Amino acid sequence: MEHRAAGAGIRNRGRTGLGLPLSRMKRYWFLYALIVPILIYYVIFRYYPMLVQVTLAFKEFSLIGGIWNSEWVGWANFSYIFSKPEFYQVLTNTVEISLLRLAFGFIPPILLAILLYDLHSAALRRVSQTVLYIPHFFSWVVMYGLVYALFSNMGLVNQLLERLGGAAQNFLLEPGWFRPLLIGSAIWKEIGWGTIIYLAGMTMIDSSLYDAAKMDGAGPLRRIWHVTLPGLRSVMIFLFTLSLGSVLYAGGEQILLFYNPATYGVGDVIDTYVYRQGLNSLQYSMATAVSLFQSGIGLALILISNAISKKTTGTGIW
Repeated sequence: MEHRAAGAGIRNRGRTGLGLPLSRMKRYWFLYALIVPILIYYVIFRYYPMLVQVTLAFKEFSLIGGIWNSEWVGWANFSYIFSKPEFYQVLTNTVEISLLRLAFGFIPPILLAILLYDLHSAALRRVSQTVLYIPHFFSWVVMYGLVYALFSNMGLVNQLLERLGGAAQNFLLEPGWFRPLLIGSAIWKEIGWGTIIYLAGMTMIDSSLYDAAKMDGAGPLRRIWHVTLPGLRSVMIFLFTLSLGSVLYAGGEQILLFYNPATYGVGDVIDTYVYRQGLNSLQYSMATAVSLFQSGIGLALILISNAISKKTTGTGIW
């Protein structure tokens, strides 16, 4: 045993902590050097801003002292946030809008991918995919312009309502219409991108499974239920887990364009709240504390949902 341990020690003497021989690293040093700019990029533009954000959340920021010389206040910013009744309204709106996005936006890309996959006409499939994918590449400014053209007071929808004898609706200023327009436009914009992901997953399903199902007398719906959906299970779990981690991210960029003071009660979310407090009110420390709370809850939800997924289905995102 002692001789064997000594031999193992001699064999591992020329290896790094990662199990890589030092001679190999010296031989291919140029390839390892190519990683250095990437590491520097992540340290400067990714990890350092994270460190600054965490630090700022526990300080009372002042323009004179800067972040590092500002007064350390500990948990005071978080205590102030949780003592404000308006924060709980913002939190409720964020969760509700995110769950509505998940409930109404998760299934349509799956159904659309299945329909496109079963199209026999390749030309029709290409045209359909192009039409569906284009909105994803539009900015939210362009999307809001389209929604405004359709649902403003003089928009196409109100013009059709008046011609049919109905009364025009104030869609963009009515709180009851805010969330349907928000969720509907989000689905319209992102349904094509989700379809791409599921179509890519469907190409990995063994075609012999479909042939076997046909031989067993399974119709199209039964083939979808017993072959397609089980084949997409890992993709669906992956996307669903990421969606749960984004429950506190309700699409702030979109809402900043869509909402107005008349719809604050149903449309104000954490992202817009941070924007108003941080930039408009110059309360940088408080806004950073809210953002840190948002990130921490998102990370916890991803870890919990991934653990539950691995325990119940044996599949997770890592």
